Amino acid sequence: MTRRAATEEQLLSMEQMIDEWFAQQKAELPILLDVSRDEDIPRRWYARLKGEERDVTTVWLTLGQRTLKYETYFLPWPETNREQLFELLLRRNYDLVGAQFGIGPEEAIFLTGELPFQSVDGDELDRVLGSIWEFVERYWSAALKIGFANYFADSTERE
Repeated sequence: MTRRAATEEQLLSMEQMIDEWFAQQKAELPILLDVSRDEDIPRRWYARLKGEERDVTTVWLTLGQRTLKYETYFLPWPETNREQLFELLLRRNYDLVGAQFGIGPEEAIFLTGELPFQSVDGDELDRVLGSIWEFVERYWSAALKIGFANYFADSTERE
C-alpha cells in the first residue's frame, strides 16, 4: 500500500501546525533551547534540546509529501572498539521505538526515524522529540566511552 502524497495545501497546513506547535513548546518546555528553519531546505526545522549527559542535541525535522523525517547526529565515526560499539547500538535498535541508530553522511552515527504524513500531530511531535532526547541521554556516554576509549584512557592517565 503506497502512502498518498500530500497536496500543496496539506503541506502548507501541516507546516503551519508544526510552526505553531514549536512556538507553544518554546514557551512551555525548558529543554527546548531554540527552534529555527533552514533557509535553503524547504520545510526543515532544527530543534536544539538541552541535555544532561550531552550538552545539546539538535534534531532535524524535514516535512515531505509522504513523511516527516527526523534525525540527530549522535557520534562521529568511532576511533576504537568499532565492533563493540556497533553491537551495542544494534542491540539497542531492537528495543527502540520510533528511531534507530545508523551510519549516515560523513560516516557518522545518527539516530533517525520517520512518521507517515497523516500521523503528524502535536502528540507525535512531542513523542519524537522526547524519544530522541531520551535515547541520546541514555546511550551517548556509554557509546562515547566505547568508541573513543583511547581519549578516556589518556585523560585518566593524566590525572
